[in-house]
Amino acid sequence: MTVRAYVPATFDLLARFHEDGEVPTAGAVEAADESEEAEYAALLEAAEASHAMSGGARRVVVVALVPHIGAVAAMREVAAVHVDTEEGAEPDDDLAWFATQEIPHLLG
Repeated sequence: MTVRAYVPATFDLLARFHEDGEVPTAGAVEAADESEEAEYAALLEAAEASHAMSGGARRVVVVALVPHIGAVAAMREVAAVHVDTEEGAEPDDDLAWFATQEIPHLLG
C-alpha cells in the first residue's frame, strides 16, 4: 500500500531533489483519506508550508507515492509537481500541475 505524500518545497529544494534523484518525505502532508477533497486539502496545507519556507515566493509542492510518510521517494515515484504560475500568487490561487519530465523546464 502506498500513500500520497505532499512535500512542501522551494525551487532550490526542487532542484536538489531533481539532482539527487530522490525526495525525502519527512514533514510531508498526508491526506486524511483518498477523497478528492482530502487530497486537495493536503495539497493546500503543503502549499501553505511552502509559502512560509520560501519567504513568500512561488509555492512548490512535490507529490510522491511512498509506503509511509518519512520514506525517501525516488524521482520515479513522484506523481507530479504543483507550482504557482507567477510570483505574488494569492494563497487561494490554484497551483499548476506539472509532470516530472517538466521539472528541468521549471528550473529553467
